[in-house]
Amino acid sequence: MPHHTDQSKPAHMKVDDLAQAIFTVNRHAKAAPDPKMLYTLKKLALEKLISEGKAKKEGLHFSKNPGKSQQKSDVLVAVGNYYFHIPPKKEDFQTLSHLGELDMNYRNPKTTMSLSTAKRLLSQYTNYSLTPPQSSMNTRRKTAPIFKPLGKSYF
Repeated sequence: MPHHTDQSKPAHMKVDDLAQAIFTVNRHAKAAPDPKMLYTLKKLALEKLISEGKAKKEGLHFSKNPGKSQQKSDVLVAVGNYYFHIPPKKEDFQTLSHLGELDMNYRNPKTTMSLSTAKRLLSQYTNYSLTPPQSSMNTRRKTAPIFKPLGKSYF
């Protein structure tokens, strides 16, 4: 007898697929005009992987892009063969060792996953909705402009 599985939330997503999806989202976020949603998706996915024991906080790195020229640190997280940085929580400074400077020669493995596949995979995994809820007040329908023949009055 076949067992029923819920298709909306695959329970057995492969860690390597999730790591590739995070890599893809992160790569696109760096060039996106509004990267907030992509970075949120990355952070939620990494936090969930850490809480499930499928990813590990390796330590702290000095940030490559410190804000306002102050020295800042990021948490290095290992997921499969991939490494990512997320903002540290207060307790990370007590529990993680500092690894010093980021090794600029290290590169994550390349992946060919599309951004749409990556976003779908991570939003299913984290239950994070990529589409903002529509407000009924702001749902004005777009109407095509009405063009009058040249020389005719608009009034």
